Amino acid sequence: MKILTVIGARPQFIKAAAVSRALKSAEIHEIIVHTGQHYDHNMSKVFFEEMEIPTPDYNLDVNDLSHGAMTGRMLEKIEAVLIEQKPDYVLVYGDTNSTLAGALAAVKLHIPVAHVEAGLRSFDMRMPEEVNRILTDRISSILFCPTDAAIINLKKENCSGEVINVGDVMLDTLLFYKQRASQKSTILKDLNLADKPFVLATIHRAENTNDPERLNAICDAINEINKNIPVLLPLHPRTKSYLKTKPNAIIVEPLGYFDMLSALSGCSLVMTDSGGLQKESYFCNKFCVTLRDRTEWVELVEVGANVLAGSAKEEIIRSVMTNLKTSVKFDARLYGNGDASAKIAKRLS
Repeated sequence: MKILTVIGARPQFIKAAAVSRALKSAEIHEIIVHTGQHYDHNMSKVFFEEMEIPTPDYNLDVNDLSHGAMTGRMLEKIEAVLIEQKPDYVLVYGDTNSTLAGALAAVKLHIPVAHVEAGLRSFDMRMPEEVNRILTDRISSILFCPTDAAIINLKKENCSGEVINVGDVMLDTLLFYKQRASQKSTILKDLNLADKPFVLATIHRAENTNDPERLNAICDAINEINKNIPVLLPLHPRTKSYLKTKPNAIIVEPLGYFDMLSALSGCSLVMTDSGGLQKESYFCNKFCVTLRDRTEWVELVEVGANVLAGSAKEEIIRSVMTNLKTSVKFDARLYGNGDASAKIAKRLS
């Protein structure tokens, strides 16, 4: 059996680390295609090095384009690889332009698509990620879901593919690397944050970075919070390009996976617009203030581990300051038992 995996963005590298290892154990031949959507060292190469992800067989080098141009260029290049490789399945992850391009290229060549992290919905069609995930789900043959809520969403939409709840592959990754990260990462010591309270913050979603009013309000909130407790802000390249004035915070380059796990383990609270970091916060028993109006991880809000603060300055400040000592208890029932990758490999084989 030959599986062709399409990845291109930071969250997909994290998920692929677990699934690629499981595919190898199941003696499934995997061809990895890196679209190049995230391409610099801190957003790409460091993950392959730290997590020992197999070197991509193809690097398409498609980046720094508009959504339409990027997806179209990826579609064209992935199609050429598929014609050459003739895989049995194409495996895609999540909700990026790389996800949609890989799925479209496959289905047009009548190659079945397996979608990891299927069924998530924020019900906000202004988000490019929402468009990508809905279209990918509609054309996938196997839909590997991380939660019960995702299963329900797909049933409501009458998706024709095979729907399976395997749990969350990001939990697999975190459990596998957590001890190694604690031994190898020195980020907190380097920043003089070891054993000190601080807030971990990230901002990168287009709904925030592309809207000056929202971005300014979030930065103003960070400035105020930083007066009371240090804020560690790994700055995404997208956010950096839109900022006119950097917030008053401990600003660093994007963190590798080990450093991010170390920061998560050491922080008092997380504030983010990232989907993956909302879950990882929960896995690490940290309360999360989400800088969005909606989230696809609805179960985290329901269990009281996450609050939606949007982009209103005062609401962000209130949500952070009132939840600094909120206790979060991880419940494995929400996201499986850390064996999602093995279940995916078993089904594909």
